[in-house]
Amino acid sequence: MRLTAERLEHLRQLAGIEREAILEHEGRAGADPLSTLADLPSIDEFVVHELENEMLEMRGLLAEFAMARLAGRGSGPDAAEHRQNADRVEFELLREIASDCPELTVAVWQVAGRLESP
Repeated sequence: MRLTAERLEHLRQLAGIEREAILEHEGRAGADPLSTLADLPSIDEFVVHELENEMLEMRGLLAEFAMARLAGRGSGPDAAEHRQNADRVEFELLREIASDCPELTVAVWQVAGRLESP
């Protein structure tokens, strides 16, 4: 997966719009803008998540990954295993993104830092 400079810029623009929409929505709901801003992913983190989703979809794994994430949030006896499996898959995708798109490396490792068990 190679990103052209134009595609990366387009993804960043879309991520900026999404981020601004979330800020506006939360602000209208009465949330403190500074708290909301501190909790929001960066524009490049939004881009990384979009690339992850595209990669999962291209590989036919998007639904399976989403189900593993959902099961990992549950309280069932196998929740931890689902969480670990999803983290492992996501970490491999993140490594691929960082390798293919060096300009997103900082955002990739910020996202990876939130995984429980890469």
